[in-house]
Parts: sequence; structure tokens; C-alpha cells
Amino acid sequence: MKLIAGLGNPGIKYARTRHNIGFWVIDELSRRWGIPVTKEKWNAEVGEGVIRGEKVILMKPLTYMNLSGEAVRPAMDWLKADLEDLCVIYDDLDLPPGQIRLRLKGSAGGHNGMKSIIAHLGSDQFKRIKIGIGRPESPVPIPDYVLGTFSSAELEEISDAVVRSADAVERWLSSTFLEAMNIYNMRKQS
Repeated sequence: MKLIAGLGNPGIKYARTRHNIGFWVIDELSRRWGIPVTKEKWNAEVGEGVIRGEKVILMKPLTYMNLSGEAVRPAMDWLKADLEDLCVIYDDLDLPPGQIRLRLKGSAGGHNGMKSIIAHLGSDQFKRIKIGIGRPESPVPIPDYVLGTFSSAELEEISDAVVRSADAVERWLSSTFLEAMNIYNMRKQS
């Protein structure tokens, strides 16, 4: 069993914002695998299916970003899932737009959604895929920046990063997360 949680904020107001890129990856996986993410449980929208013989749950927390742990923890408990079966996908200010970085564990790095999940799980020992959104070039407050939309120039790189993140999840399911890291942590070639 694998639980794949993409982080974001619910509602149309936030749908295309930088902070919702985790939701975009879940939408891409949902499309590829034909798994509708329409059920509501554990304070989240979820979809369940079987991919390569393994049960997979796709999750989009409905708790708003800063409370993401309030959705992930109940799902983990209900599913009796191990931390090794969890992968969280989210935006990262410290990576250039379009770059992705896979990690087996680690701190929240200032990301409030990750802080919430780590606090609720009592551990930072779970997989994650970070998607770079860069930092604002002008003095824009961080909350305004992450809740803003991508420029048309950024959208091509971001769309590519969403596809590569979904590819990385598929690689994890077909082999190992370490192999996915070796492939997808390389800098994107220009």
C-alpha cells in the first residue's frame, strides 16, 4: 500500500497558485491511472486504485496547507500504513522553478504544511518530492508569493516538473524510491 499526498489549499480561489502544485501532481497521477480523486474521507479528497499490483491512495488534504497533518495522520492510522509507504509532494521556495528534489526524510525547511505533517506523525522519516517555485525577485511577502499564480513564462517549466514528479512516483512504484532519486534529482537539462 502506498499513500501519496499532494499538498495545497482547497477551493477554486487557490487552484492555480504556487502553493497548490502538490495537488497538480495528484491530478496528473489521477489522470494517468484513471483513479478519480472524488471521495471525501480523513479531511481530504481521495482516490483509491491498484497500480502494478499494489493498492495506491491519492490524497489532497482539505484542511488548508498549514493543517495538512490533520488529514495525513488519520489516513495513516486508518490504513495502518508505515511511514515508508508515505510520499508527500509539495512546493519549495528554495529550489528554482521547475526543479524537483526527492528526499527519503528531512526537516520541514520552513514549509508549514510539512511542519504540520511532521508534528502529527511525530517523525520526519517519510518520503517527499519537492517542486521548486523559486523565491520572489521583488520584495513580495512570502504568503502573497506562494498564494500567487505562475507567470506564463514559468508555466512551461512548472508543467514539466509536474509530469516529472508523476514519473518519479511511477518509478518508485516500479522499483525503489532510491532509484527514483538517482534519476530525478539530477538538474534539469536546459
